[in-house]
Amino acid sequence: MKQYVQEHKSLWRIKRDYIKDAKGHPDAVAFWKKMQADKEKSLKELQKLIAKYNK
Repeated sequence: MKQYVQEHKSLWRIKRDYIKDAKGHPDAVAFWKKMQADKEKSLKELQKLIAKYNK
C-alpha cells in the first residue's frame, strides 16, 4: 500500500510539474509523457495486486 501511495505521488508530480517544466523541449516532454504512461500502467497493476491480497 505504501508503494502505491509513493507511485501515485510521483505520477501527480509528473503531471503537475515536470511536464510543464519541460515545455519547449520536445524530447524532455516526450520522456515525461512516456514516464507518465508507464506509471499509470504500473499503478493499475499494483492496484490489482492490492485488491487481490487485501481481502
